This record gives sequence, structure tokens and C-alpha cells, in this order.
Amino acid sequence: MSAGQPGAGGPVDVAPRPLAVAHRGDPYRFRENTLPSVAAALAAGADAVEVDVQLTRDGVPVLLHDPTLKRLWGLDRPVRVLTAEKLAAQRFADGQRVPALAEALGLLADHPDARLMIDLDEPAPAAAAWRAVSEAGAEDRVLFCGPAAAMFAVRELAPEVPLALTWKQPGVPVAALLADLRPRYLNPPFGLVDRALVERAADAGLAVSTWTVDRRSTMRRMRAAGVASLTSNRIGLLRSVLGPVGGH
Repeated sequence: MSAGQPGAGGPVDVAPRPLAVAHRGDPYRFRENTLPSVAAALAAGADAVEVDVQLTRDGVPVLLHDPTLKRLWGLDRPVRVLTAEKLAAQRFADGQRVPALAEALGLLADHPDARLMIDLDEPAPAAAAWRAVSEAGAEDRVLFCGPAAAMFAVRELAPEVPLALTWKQPGVPVAALLADLRPRYLNPPFGLVDRALVERAADAGLAVSTWTVDRRSTMRRMRAAGVASLTSNRIGLLRSVLGPVGGH
């Protein structure tokens, strides 16, 4: 990725066309955080696919946003009480299942220019997630996003991996935090993003990624503001708004 360099105070190289990031895959076509959803997003031309990670009882990272299976899968149980083997054996009404992070990483083989954006809400899954990445030989095929505590856990394991610091406050983090964490992106929700924020982030050595942008008008507004990366539930629409892949 060319959209920014890590480290506070350094130069920022913002791509003319923002990166198109698929939020949990292609969730309007397939169930979020499943292999069909990730595969569909990659086939639609996503530069990266954002996935969420939770840990099973035996510490295997799997694709799931919520701590329980209730909302997505209709099973009112925390994922942390199930072993990876039991979870993999669980089949739901449509024949789908909760996949392991390692399986999602495997889908990148047919898409050499794409990445996974691994979203961690807390530090606990960081070590297992990075181990899965390393075992897959995918260290240069991922970036991580999440709040500061989770990103510090990743940074301790992976000094060079690109980080997107999820930031839900107006403005830019303090210089000391940026110097310690060395994120590549500031990652606020789109309601906090305008040209002034993008310029302040650039002054701090950061590109701006933003989420979750599903309206055509908002996609255009974010691009005009100068963001380097857009995350959307509607990857097909986002790709059409941003233009051809060769437009980097």
C-alpha cells in the first residue's frame, strides 16, 4: 500500500484513488465474516477486506465480530466457550460456518494485490492473530486496525506491520501516542472526517482511512476530502465510484 508512511511527523504519500476496503466481506450478498463473503469482495476488486477476529476456547482466531454467535448465527453462546473443532463442525441453516482466520488468509493466494485488514477490538486476540498470519506467510498481506490498546499489542509483536488507529474523537491523537505506536493511518468514522482533519493528519505523518461509507454521495465527499482508504459494506458500489484499479 502506498497511502502513507508510519511514524509521526513523516511525509505522507496519499494515493489519488483511495483504497477500496470491503467491510466484513460483501455482506449485502453473503453473510458477513464468512469465506463466501470475503471471496466475493476480493472478486469485486477490493484492495483489502476488513475482517473481525474473536478467539475460541482453545485460542484459535476465527472470523466473528460479536463475542457471541447470537446475532449472526442464531446461537446464543459465546464463541470463547467452544473449541475450534466444535465450532468448525457447527453447520447452520444455509450450510455455512464460522471460518478460521487462517482460511481467510488462504483466499489471498488468488488475489496477489489484495490484503486483509484485521480488526481487533481488544488486545487479547493479537498474539493468536499474528501467529496465524506468520504461519500463512502473509506478513506482507495484512494490516491491522483497532483502538490504541489493541494496536499496541500488535505493534509489540510486529514492528513493521501497517496499523490503522481507530479514533472516535475529533482531531488527531497526541504526538507521544503516535510516536510510540507508529500507525500508518488514522481511522475515524466518516462523520468526523473533512479536509481539515485530513490535513492535520498529514501534518502528523498520517494518512486517513475511514468507515463505514455506504452512500454514493458520502463516498464522493470522502474522496474529495483526500482520504487514503474507504471502508464500505457495498464494495461493488465503492469500486464503481472510485474507478478502475489502475487509477492508483
